[in-house]
Amino acid sequence: MVCSLIWPWMATASSIDEASLARTPPMGWNSWNHFGADVTDADIRHAADALVASGMAAAGYRYVIIDDGWQGQRDAQGAMHPNAKFPDMKALADYVHGKGLKFGIYSSPGPQTCAGYGGSLGHEAQDARTYASWGVDYLKYDLCSFRRSMDGQSDTAQTAMMKAAYRLMRQSLDATGRPIVFALCNYGWGRVWEWGAEVGGNLWRTTDDIQPNYESILFNAGAQQGLERFAGPGHWNDADMLEIGNKGMDSPDMERTHMTLWALLAAPLIAGNDLSKMSADTRDVLTNAEVLAVDQDVRGTPGRRVMQEGPIQIWARTLADGTQAVGIINTLNHSLTAKLDLHALGLSSPVPARDLWQHRDLGSLDSKHVFDVPSLGVVMLKLGASKR
Repeated sequence: MVCSLIWPWMATASSIDEASLARTPPMGWNSWNHFGADVTDADIRHAADALVASGMAAAGYRYVIIDDGWQGQRDAQGAMHPNAKFPDMKALADYVHGKGLKFGIYSSPGPQTCAGYGGSLGHEAQDARTYASWGVDYLKYDLCSFRRSMDGQSDTAQTAMMKAAYRLMRQSLDATGRPIVFALCNYGWGRVWEWGAEVGGNLWRTTDDIQPNYESILFNAGAQQGLERFAGPGHWNDADMLEIGNKGMDSPDMERTHMTLWALLAAPLIAGNDLSKMSADTRDVLTNAEVLAVDQDVRGTPGRRVMQEGPIQIWARTLADGTQAVGIINTLNHSLTAKLDLHALGLSSPVPARDLWQHRDLGSLDSKHVFDVPSLGVVMLKLGASKR
């Protein structure tokens, strides 16, 4: 007599719709930018508490993600256990879920993670089952040491290796029957935007790691130019986590520029600041409902830079209601005036306008209207009348 063991979560594996896991860009908080590999169980619980208390959860930040540094050792059967900083991962996930939030975790397709902890190579299906049993809702899968196995291979062979590794983990996650958002972190290697959706990614990093400074923010945003056609509901270009509120990116004007660009790009919004010491200005930037609505627009069409005149950039994104979200960005370290080129936006003059950071209607504007744009700051507008 042959007996078969079916895990409870495997019965519904075929019902998972991967595209539905991230209909809009994921929003949440990740431990890496503030805690690095020193993150603890208590830090994650406090972050979940703070997301709720600050209003960020109500604004849409759902995922609480442990990045690198949680892994311990594998047992004799090969199962990965958390280290002493995380005494009970299932209990931690239950705590996060009890706050009405979702729980995320981190691994690598290589033998080690970036911080030197154990990766998932050779244990993909086993790790996926472990994550599902804990109640994981989001997996960040970081290339890291897998790159060593790619050394000496042709570009074509390297891309094929990455595709196979990421596809294997996606299949392993799906086999558990638990809906788990899959975040590919490979820094743009192999032009991941061309195949990220094909291997089951819900989002994929397109650049190297972001840093808490204005130059890094501007570079990562600019690196998304031309990638608009690869993103949409269920699969997103990831310009990396938010640095808003971190030292070096804690000026309100720079914070607003950062958030404006990510919203116009339809980028995932994964905060990484110390939520326990967040200033009122930072909280207001992270929870501005009108700006978040641009990022989460259901049409899912990323914006782009439509023009640049010296240090003034104009970015735009078409929204589901037929309006356009526009950012006028001043990249200089002193204030400037700027006019809105409606022709470059494909709009006729005059056009109804609303300032999304100031929360006020501006009436109908023409191309003669002059805006004062602060140093390293932005004016963010919604232009046109809703067709809904």
